[in-house]
Amino acid sequence: MCGIIAVLRRRSERTPPGAMALLALLDGAVDDINTAGDADLLGVLSAAADRTEELDRLLRGTPGVRSLLADAGLSGAIEEQVNELAAALDAREADLDADSVDSKDLEAVNAAIIRLKDALWSVDKDRLRTARAVAELAGPHPTRSAVEAFTSVQAALSAIDRLEVRGRDSAGLTLLVVGHGLDLEDPTVQSLLTGRSRDPLFTSGAVRVTPEGHLSFVYKAAAEIGELGDNTQVLRHAIRDDVLLASALLADTAEVTVLGHTRWASIGIISQPNAHPMNSDETGLADGPYVTAALNGDVDNFADLKVSDGLRIASEITSDAKVIPTLVSRRLSAGDSPVEAFRQSVRRFDGSVAIAANASAQPGRIQLALRGSGQALYVGLDDDLFVVASEPYGVVEDTSRYLRLDGETPADPDDPAGTRGQVVELDASRAGSVEGIVRFAYDGTPLPVADSELSVPEVTTRDIDRGSYQHFLLKEIEEAPRSFRKTLRGKLVTGPDGLVRATLGPDTLPDSIRQALAAGEIGRVLVIGQGTAAVAGQSLARTLGAQLASTPVRVQALPATELSGFSLRPDMTDTLVVAISQSGTTTDTNRTVDLVRSRGGRVIAIVNRRSSDLTDKSDGVLYTSDGRDVEMSVASTKAFYSQIAAGFLLAAAIAQEVLTDGEGAEDRHGLLAGLREIPAAMEATLARRAAIAEAAREVCPSRRYWAIVGSGANRIAAEEIRIKLSELCYKAIASDAIEDKKHI
Repeated sequence: MCGIIAVLRRRSERTPPGAMALLALLDGAVDDINTAGDADLLGVLSAAADRTEELDRLLRGTPGVRSLLADAGLSGAIEEQVNELAAALDAREADLDADSVDSKDLEAVNAAIIRLKDALWSVDKDRLRTARAVAELAGPHPTRSAVEAFTSVQAALSAIDRLEVRGRDSAGLTLLVVGHGLDLEDPTVQSLLTGRSRDPLFTSGAVRVTPEGHLSFVYKAAAEIGELGDNTQVLRHAIRDDVLLASALLADTAEVTVLGHTRWASIGIISQPNAHPMNSDETGLADGPYVTAALNGDVDNFADLKVSDGLRIASEITSDAKVIPTLVSRRLSAGDSPVEAFRQSVRRFDGSVAIAANASAQPGRIQLALRGSGQALYVGLDDDLFVVASEPYGVVEDTSRYLRLDGETPADPDDPAGTRGQVVELDASRAGSVEGIVRFAYDGTPLPVADSELSVPEVTTRDIDRGSYQHFLLKEIEEAPRSFRKTLRGKLVTGPDGLVRATLGPDTLPDSIRQALAAGEIGRVLVIGQGTAAVAGQSLARTLGAQLASTPVRVQALPATELSGFSLRPDMTDTLVVAISQSGTTTDTNRTVDLVRSRGGRVIAIVNRRSSDLTDKSDGVLYTSDGRDVEMSVASTKAFYSQIAAGFLLAAAIAQEVLTDGEGAEDRHGLLAGLREIPAAMEATLARRAAIAEAAREVCPSRRYWAIVGSGANRIAAEEIRIKLSELCYKAIASDAIEDKKHI
């Protein structure tokens, strides 16, 4: 996978907000939260969230950046307000873990906390950070054009940082600057262009003067090894130190179109010449129409196209992406408009692709193409702004709505091959509006975009921030105790008899299901999920099954696909299904829930995302963590632990309804009381990371994999060696002697 990013902006006419108005928004919010009684807490939190969201709105875009840059002390004053409010919120949130809020209000309070946390994070980590980054890139006393340009550059660099999880062996950014006002014949300008305009491979620092007189800058980084964030640091420093770029942005008329990419090499070695974006230069040919482009996926027939069209591509460039700008340029030379030249070119590509391109003939427009199931493109919209990215988390920092391109659905079902895929052109003069998006099917059929097609992001940058961690897996392991603790919040109550009970509100365990359990109308409880969620379901089923062993109720855990394939019955009115999913969008689980409900079954979901598909399909919902604790790493950690916690809670709550005479209460008390201790135990374990690392270095083998091969009769000897070696390894692992383990 790779990541595409593009930014188109029109000059904002919104007046930059004043410092006094900005600071007034959070005045008194800390005192309100500190002094609010439990009955008033929800209203106070909601009001604070409203005011912080308004502050975030005012600081968005270039008007907000201009305000922050114009007043040297404003960023620090806002940051102080945000930190104080966040500290007050943390203190009140700790009270929730101590059961100070009635469980019936808990979900509403949690939702208000999430809103306020999102807004505070956005102000601090998005708006203030953007202004600081723009100041670093632009230097002191930047022109308005420079602020506009570098705000777009910062948006692209920030998005590439997040998209690097799709591939990080190289990254690149092209900036097409129009209206620069430079005299390209001036000796000073010529000295800055010398060498940079003659790089035939379009490597980092190269500059092209387009036929229209625009300047195209490129910055690239390529490295086979490194850490996440290294590439964007290289790009950021190169952009910051570029004197020619700074000179080009001095004019009030200067505007910038940004196209970027982060790569995982599939065709072509890892090198700057192969890093995207690429331009339309061909060796030995006079300059033609100028185009830059970036590719996700593979153009499977790129070698054939190079031969059939006689493309003259430098031998050092071996990536399939190079055919895109060259073919588009050829069609522009033949007289096509940029969007038609782009559409006709991408129609010829075999394979699953996502493509973004920019032609200097229309510098304020970007063309996009998506075809096939393996790629994705999202167009984010906000005031005066389009941001294009390969994932929603590439657009959420700067945009409030997005359009997802559809690369699979044919516009004409009778011609699926010809009409599958979409081509989009974005117009900077109408950036941020649906009117600025023109969409076609691959055959040219117009596909107008309606407001109703736009989605509101369900995550924020708070969910997807890696912080100071090297990778998301480590971050999410560290967050596991907090997620576990939040799952228990307000749901464990000690009664007058000293026994701990699970207390779940009607949003989780509806009255109708409680009554059916108590009346014996439910005879089966099926716990379903896929992957890790199915494993978590096994603990729920085992715990509940043990509690209900003396009753007719049967409990079983099974994958959702097994239930839908083999275990459905025409009448399931006696069945309660517990469906577990991290995202709430797992297709197999959701489809099985639909089939169960159509047969009269009832459903309770354990899920980590509010307003997801699964929550809409369920009778009751038990949220893990705070209901929006996104997990970015492939290996599940905090989500799995939270599902285990939720499973124990729900098992106890169901048993309490079935065993109305208090049977098993002592056992449940021991289990639930133990749950309270687990987060602290997890934290104590994580605190021993250094000792665990040392033990791993001491005990783990220096080589993880061996291959024993042979052919003919030697295969038998190889198999005997493998069996003997396996026996020795198992014995060494089982041994308590460290010395034995060293030599595994």
